[in-house]
Amino acid sequence: MIKLYDGGAYLVDGKTIVPDNADAAKEIQALTGKTISKEQASENTMAYGILKNHNTSGSMDKLKIRFDAMASHDITYVGIIQTARASGLEKFPMPYVLTNCHNSLCAVGGTINEDDHLFGLSCAKKYGGIYVPAHQAVIHQYMREMMSGTGKMILGSDSHTRYGALGTMAMGEGGPELVKQLLNKTYDIDRPQVIGVYLTGKPEKGVGPQDVALAIIGAVFDNGYVKNKVMEFVGDGIANLSVDYRNGIDVMTTETTCLSSVWRTDDSVKEWYEIHGRPADYKEQNPGEITYYDGMIYVDLSTIKPMIAMPFHPSNIYTIEELNANLYDILDEVEKTGAKQLDNDTIKFSLKDKVKNGRLTVEQGVIAGCAGGTYENICDAADIIRGNSIGADEFALSVYPSSQPVFLSLVENGRIADIMMSGATVRSAFCGPCFGAGDVPANNCLSIRHSTRNFPNREGSKITSGQIASVALMDARSIAATAINKGVITAATDIDVDFTKPKYFFNGDVYKNRCYNGYGKADSSVELKFGPNITDWPAMSPLTEDIVLKVVSLITDPVTTTDELIPSGETSSYRSNPLKLAEFALSRKDPAYVGRAKEVQKAEKARLAGEDPVAALDELKSVNDTIKTQFADFDINKTGIGSTIYAVKPGDGSAREQAASCQKVLGGWANIAGEYATKRYRSNLINWGMLPFILDGETPFENGDYIFVPAIKDAIKDKKTEIPAYIVKDGKLVPFTLKMGDITDDERKIILAGCLINFYAEK
Repeated sequence: MIKLYDGGAYLVDGKTIVPDNADAAKEIQALTGKTISKEQASENTMAYGILKNHNTSGSMDKLKIRFDAMASHDITYVGIIQTARASGLEKFPMPYVLTNCHNSLCAVGGTINEDDHLFGLSCAKKYGGIYVPAHQAVIHQYMREMMSGTGKMILGSDSHTRYGALGTMAMGEGGPELVKQLLNKTYDIDRPQVIGVYLTGKPEKGVGPQDVALAIIGAVFDNGYVKNKVMEFVGDGIANLSVDYRNGIDVMTTETTCLSSVWRTDDSVKEWYEIHGRPADYKEQNPGEITYYDGMIYVDLSTIKPMIAMPFHPSNIYTIEELNANLYDILDEVEKTGAKQLDNDTIKFSLKDKVKNGRLTVEQGVIAGCAGGTYENICDAADIIRGNSIGADEFALSVYPSSQPVFLSLVENGRIADIMMSGATVRSAFCGPCFGAGDVPANNCLSIRHSTRNFPNREGSKITSGQIASVALMDARSIAATAINKGVITAATDIDVDFTKPKYFFNGDVYKNRCYNGYGKADSSVELKFGPNITDWPAMSPLTEDIVLKVVSLITDPVTTTDELIPSGETSSYRSNPLKLAEFALSRKDPAYVGRAKEVQKAEKARLAGEDPVAALDELKSVNDTIKTQFADFDINKTGIGSTIYAVKPGDGSAREQAASCQKVLGGWANIAGEYATKRYRSNLINWGMLPFILDGETPFENGDYIFVPAIKDAIKDKKTEIPAYIVKDGKLVPFTLKMGDITDDERKIILAGCLINFYAEK
């Protein structure tokens, strides 16, 4: 059972939940003999204490956070360091870990992936960083093992930066937020609300962390219950979960759209730090005697069943039991909603054809990454698989341990041999299956994965090439149960198995023998190694007094993911080259977008070169003439001319800043949205100098329409929240209103400057 409280709630002595109602004070008085204000009680969350210890502003309402450490992988660190270099970087001011777990394969572009790795190593030497070579560890497992600490804060340029189960408050953000930290600036946010997650009971045998996580995601995603808030895990049920199990739940909190997470710690966490040779990084961490939460999620672990998240979102959940009992009805519904998400008449998305003898059958299973590839997940999966065969037909299973130390312990205890003997394959630490750079299924196939996401084409298929495959998320245990049934979906609770739970032995020598630790040892004499694909950011102009925007993509899907804004998979290799990568923007959602945006960009390039923008783009003549009918002083030669996209709710998913920067590189000046799915996507827009407009109600414009926003520069300076705008169409100016949410003073300056790089160059 999962229950969401309608309002806030108090937690007394970490055990008793008191709903925030008229009787709350009386009930708290009876339990504790004390009275306390809501404001005082809200300061007793673990999150408040951690934020206070890292805040530099002097105000707990307007936070300016400095982090203890940071992490990036090889899709993001090149752009981050290049941006920081252009803004005055001298050395890394904190431990900054550069892992190489995304572009580990030279699948696209010849040498460019390994060129990026050499660049990363040279940066670690020059600026004093930590470098983790390819196949040593996935980013989040390394950070858990080597960099976490109770009460610490870690910032990562990957959305699944979550180490809350270890007492660490970690956040995933776009690259520019890491740039700010590298330049000794701060992460500026309003104090977030904190939602309690009260765990009680003990999971049934065979129920794994992914099952618990999916159940929670299903309960809170659609209603936005934890959006941009901190999830704080408490309750007696935590003691019934191993630390690996807690990590498995915690890493999936990203899919709820929360800002971060933190858990109470205990002797199990203490032992975990001791095993990893870092006992000093452990502290006991609990909420106060009387703690107020802005909401409460009550989870009875004993009621959680093996789950499956059907395509195309982690919140599209069913119990496996429910799926099997209502198979055709559920598959029919998933096919209908999936077809709407894919929005492609030439592609037929089907699942009912995978039903054989009344059971859903899949062609592939994958256990991998920061969510699935942990020691305990793989041990439990091996116990199920041991002595069985996955068969010699279409079904295949691959397992990716999350780090070399985990891999080594699994080799030493024999679990790797058990998996290999079944016919499954074991690979090295790699995030590829999570974002479409490894184990891409065949056309029309369904893959079950213990990984983080199952968005459309996330597994690597290309709709524009006539391909469709899909992913359902499951726990490693049920994937193993399915594997021994030759691909027939099976819950682990239906398998008779004894989980042996072998002790984990961490051997840090694996890292000592291979990883470069240069923190505090920056050597400015080191020359950076630039491969031919690594390029600087193109020049970006500051915001003009007025702007003219052409709508070049209008997306009406309920949610637009960052994968749809800039695809993952093979495009990842080009993320060191802004111009090359931009060619892929919206390629799987709106293939005509790039051409439309570049056509508009011709006018802006001409304007910046001192040439006539109307001559570069004929359709601007009527736009110019129409605007002048009401704004006689309008001068198109002094006006920024660019593109914009509209989406109902853009930015769900990855933290990758390229979802915004690719639009900027193609001449984008703004996004218009009903709302933004995540804070990090909106921050990415701002950091790349793009206006994050909000539009209430129906769109008054169509794709291809021009929008004129007069006096936008003054509106940003004057902190206006409602901004007059006009649709320029058929010789008329049709007025409507755009809105601007809260923006910090520095964010205003960044927008005015044109991007973060310009902002720091000006300073």
